Amino acid sequence: MMPLPIPVTSSALDEETARSELYGLLALVYYGPPAPEFIADLRAAATDSPAPGAFLEEPWRALVGVAREMSDAAIAAEFEALFGGVGKPEVYLYGSHYLSGFLNEKPLARLRTDLNQLGLSRDEAMSETEDHIAYLCEVMRYLIAGDDVAVSNLTRQQGFFAAHIQPWSTQLCDTLATHPKARFYAAVAELTRAFMSVEAQGFDILV
Repeated sequence: MMPLPIPVTSSALDEETARSELYGLLALVYYGPPAPEFIADLRAAATDSPAPGAFLEEPWRALVGVAREMSDAAIAAEFEALFGGVGKPEVYLYGSHYLSGFLNEKPLARLRTDLNQLGLSRDEAMSETEDHIAYLCEVMRYLIAGDDVAVSNLTRQQGFFAAHIQPWSTQLCDTLATHPKARFYAAVAELTRAFMSVEAQGFDILV
């Protein structure tokens, strides 16, 4: 069963694990149509947080609810309708599009420079460019859960988030949340929006 992606105790370790898992979840659902096994786990997930009023509880409950109402095929079809197809997709998942209006522009070049400084590079098997939201979420997961403390630390997390996710993630969420073809992904967008807000507030405390 999928763990509830909300920090459930005051333990810093538990909170970091929850953050890492939620970034991993977002990376998975944005990269491709969710596998039936993943959707089954999502449908079976708990929806009540042990801490009443947790900020992510409502968007998480909404996402689980939508997953329970939709079939695997409908969710996969929605992914293809929004992000797939030949030519221009209905919704772009690339930072460069939101930051510059074009793909493969300066924001991607700056991102690649920063990734190189972190010792990270794109897997040749990956079909998407590094500014894809799924890739960026995977980088954040690494910066939270990686073993190299020189790279995986709060300072690196804050800098990467502020430079490459925070400036455009709200625009992506707005686009998805209001798209007429989005139901499952409208719920994903609201969870993403809430989580990114929590992340931004947490990093602001560090300043």
